[in-house]
Amino acid sequence: MPTVFILFGFIFKFYSNDHEPLHIHVLKDGKKAKYALFPVTLKENQGFKTSELKLVESIIEENEEIIAEHWNRYFNKRR
Repeated sequence: MPTVFILFGFIFKFYSNDHEPLHIHVLKDGKKAKYALFPVTLKENQGFKTSELKLVESIIEENEEIIAEHWNRYFNKRR
């Protein structure tokens, strides 16, 4: 499970068997969310409060290109 970064206790990662379209998983204290990129869109939420989701979404929006670079580097290397 490649971790892209950890910020404010939120872990932003991919799963090694992930699939397209490009997306990121966010974990913290047993809570989980999944966001698609381009555009950043919440796809799943398991336990995060609205305020936490807003913060996570803003972090993803600010780092969307970095996340995409990590995705492409990891998954293109595995093919």
